[in-house]
Amino acid sequence: MRHRKDHRKLSRTREHRKALLRNLTTSLIWHERIETTVAKAKEARRMAERMITFAKRGDVAARRHVSRFVHGDDVVRKLFDTVAPWYTDRNGGYTRIIKIGRRLGDAGETALLELVKSPELKERLRKEAEERAKADKVAKKGKAAPAKGEAGKEGGKEAAAEGGESAPAARKERPPKPARGDRMKKGGKMGGSPHGGTRARQRGKSGD
Repeated sequence: MRHRKDHRKLSRTREHRKALLRNLTTSLIWHERIETTVAKAKEARRMAERMITFAKRGDVAARRHVSRFVHGDDVVRKLFDTVAPWYTDRNGGYTRIIKIGRRLGDAGETALLELVKSPELKERLRKEAEERAKADKVAKKGKAAPAKGEAGKEGGKEAAAEGGESAPAARKERPPKPARGDRMKKGGKMGGSPHGGTRARQRGKSGD
């Protein structure tokens, strides 16, 4: 007989099984959808729906009870402020299990465990997301940077005011290059030969 054998042990000790279910429940509330095995999904669903039922109460005692099981203040805040209002008109059945086949390796049967959202809720969330996106676009346009042409003109004016002249004018007034004869006297290249300067000096010495 299987009297009082209601839960799956999941091949784990009591402490390990409790930690596993806490982690799965926390991930489900935060991400709203998780992928795991079918057995784990069925056990995590029980705990997740209990936490949502407590969150629908909304009092201090319920928040303390949930905080002892769910990890993180941010997750608890999302559960009470965001997730629980979705199911004010719904008594149970807050989650859904969708089987997606067997995984490679051990051929374990996997499933998606996700929170159920009504069509009205999905439409309202979609409209809220669109409104937030429009508000962000308007804010970005208001903080747009000046055009490249205007920025270049302003930069050129500032450079001219500080240096007294612009960069192109400074390039035009560079000193002229020395003549070819002057380069030869200084030992420069002659006729493309790398030893032109040395030969010129040797010829000068021999002439003396």
